[in-house]
Amino acid sequence: MKKKQNARVRRHLRVRKRMRGSASRPRLAVFRSAKHIYVQAIDDLEGRTLVSASSLMPDLPSIDEEGLIGKKKTAKAVGQLIAQRLKDIGIESVIFDRGGFLYHGRIAALADGARAGGLKF
Repeated sequence: MKKKQNARVRRHLRVRKRMRGSASRPRLAVFRSAKHIYVQAIDDLEGRTLVSASSLMPDLPSIDEEGLIGKKKTAKAVGQLIAQRLKDIGIESVIFDRGGFLYHGRIAALADGARAGGLKF
């Protein structure tokens, strides 16, 4: 498992060499664990997080018609939540940082949710 994590970190660092967020166009950094997904909008010039969202937020829908909600649906809801929070502070364009993860599954669902919420990247 350590090898897999090290490979992801190396991929992330390789991409981060060229990617930098600002106050007007922050970096939308994503982290995916086995159960949850986390996203934050980061201003790299100031070194601070503007807004964040995760699947642990109490204002997300946790149960659907069957009594469960899938990880992809949760990721899409987190994407829509971060888009709403960014629009509330006046930001509509971001740089998407997938964190070394493949753009597939929950990462893609989060990006789709953010785009559906009105973000451009």
